[in-house]
Amino acid sequence: MDHFTNITYLTLDGHIELQKYRYLYFVIMLSIFLMIICCNTVVLSVIYTNTCLHEPMYIFIAALLLNSLFGSTALFPKLLSDFLSEKQMASFQACTFQAFCIYTYAVSEFTLLSAMAYDRYVSICKPLQYSTLVKISTVKKLLFLCWFLPSLGNGVGIMLTYRLQLCKLTMHRVYCDNFSIVKLSCGDITMNNVYGFFILSIAVCPPVIFIIFTYVRILDICLKNSKDFRRKALQTCFPHLFIFICYTITSCFEVINNRFEENVPHIFAMIMSVENIVIPPLINPIIYGLKMNEILIRILFVFRKKTHATF
Repeated sequence: MDHFTNITYLTLDGHIELQKYRYLYFVIMLSIFLMIICCNTVVLSVIYTNTCLHEPMYIFIAALLLNSLFGSTALFPKLLSDFLSEKQMASFQACTFQAFCIYTYAVSEFTLLSAMAYDRYVSICKPLQYSTLVKISTVKKLLFLCWFLPSLGNGVGIMLTYRLQLCKLTMHRVYCDNFSIVKLSCGDITMNNVYGFFILSIAVCPPVIFIIFTYVRILDICLKNSKDFRRKALQTCFPHLFIFICYTITSCFEVINNRFEENVPHIFAMIMSVENIVIPPLINPIIYGLKMNEILIRILFVFRKKTHATF
């Protein structure tokens, strides 16, 4: 087989069993995409236009919603066009670019959730030091690292993929991911596997351990304080903890599916492959918009203002 530079297109055959109802799937996924865009944009706009929300906690929420839009934009346009196409294909360059964007979104989600856990930990466990430890300059540095490190790590992984010689041109997926591209190679992929395991380990394990540690400390502090203190702590921590649990579960499903997809029914494998890119962006703005009082109050105020203006 010629080197990848002579390969123009890769085929995504994950849609084969979906073709019978592809227009129905198109409508469903388009509706989800529009809902993701609308909901995330509304909450982002509220945070951006209200200066009283320009605090670390809300800045982190805004960053999480921006990351949701980034991940959704990397997935949905190509997915929707494939539902309407007779052939589901992508150039090698476009495929690796989509894989880079989706992987960067996935890792950034964990790093952003870790930064948010740090913010909640300091706010509840070290309130007197909050203004010193969580300054706006600190938030900017954390956000830079949350996006730069995943981009760097995934960029190296994609470059390792570019050196491979491909023997097959068909992936059993509905979108491009780096591991599936690597499996098309007929050469030695040991370096790719080792690096992929390394990135997976440092992208998932440290954030998960850190978030668990912060919530153990928060729980300990809550148990030593009043009922009113516990209520306020729960009100600010529940959305973050719920998002963290949902995202961790869906990410684990995706990792397992990617490694053992031959033993999983195709339709279930397809659902598993997209859920960690669909569910978090869909529930993030709903959870934060409904559970964070400051955001909910301002969203309701905006809609009431527009309603009165209409009449």
